[in-house]
Amino acid sequence: MKQIFTKGWRPLGAILLFIIIWQVATRVFTIEEWLLPSPTDIIKEANQTWGEFLFHFMATVKLTIVGFIIGISVGLAVAILLHMLPKVRETFYPFLILSQNIPIIVLAPLLVIWFGFGSLPKLIIITLSCFFPIAVSALGGFQQTSRELVHYMKMMGATKGQLFWKLEFPHALPSVFSGLKIAATYSVMAAVISEWLGAQEGIGVFMTLATSSFRTSRVFVAIIVVMVLSLTFFGLIVLLEKLVLKWNKKGGNA
Repeated sequence: MKQIFTKGWRPLGAILLFIIIWQVATRVFTIEEWLLPSPTDIIKEANQTWGEFLFHFMATVKLTIVGFIIGISVGLAVAILLHMLPKVRETFYPFLILSQNIPIIVLAPLLVIWFGFGSLPKLIIITLSCFFPIAVSALGGFQQTSRELVHYMKMMGATKGQLFWKLEFPHALPSVFSGLKIAATYSVMAAVISEWLGAQEGIGVFMTLATSSFRTSRVFVAIIVVMVLSLTFFGLIVLLEKLVLKWNKKGGNA
C-alpha cells in the first residue's frame, strides 16, 4: 500500500488539479451546463440518476463479459491454428491484418442489416475488437520461443503437441496477457458502440438518450463509468497475469 501511494500520488495529484481547474473554469466563464457541466454537476447528476443508470450499466457489463470471452477464445484459437500450420498462416495472415483496417463504426450498420437488432451483431462487434490483439500477441509469443530449447526438445523426441503445450505456450503467456489487457479495454468500448446501433438497454442507449435531450451531465456520467469499467477489467487482467505467471514460474522450476 505504501508503495502504491509513493508511486501513485503524482498522477492522482495531476487528476485532482485537472478537476479543480475544470470546476473553476466553468464557474469563472459561466459555461452553461448543457455545453460543459462542472464536476460537481456531474456528481449531482450521478446521484440523481444512479437507479436508472444501474439497469443500463448491468446490461453493458453482461454484454462485455460475454463478448470478451468469445473474442479471446476466437483470438487464441486463430493464433494456435496459424502457428501450428505455417502454410495457413502465410495464406490468411494478410486477411487478419486487413480485417482490422475496416472501422467498426462503418462495419456495424452492415452487421445490423445482416443479423438484425438482436445480441448477435453486438457480440460480433466485440469479438472483432477483441480477437485481433490476442491473436497477434499470442502468435508473436509463440514465435519468440528460444530456438535452442525447441531444438533440444525435438532431440528428446517431443511431438509437435508436446512442444507447443510444454514449451511454446508457457513461454508465450506474457505476450498473451499483453493482448488480453488491450482486449479488455477494447471490449467495453466495443460494447458501448454496439449499443448505439439499436438496443433497448445498456450504457450506449443511456448516452444516446442523454445526447438527444442535451443532458450533457448524463453523458459525462456514462463516459466516466465507461472509463472506470475499462480500468477495472484491465486491473483484473493484471491481477490474473500475476497469479498465472507466478504459478507458471513455480511449475517450471518444480
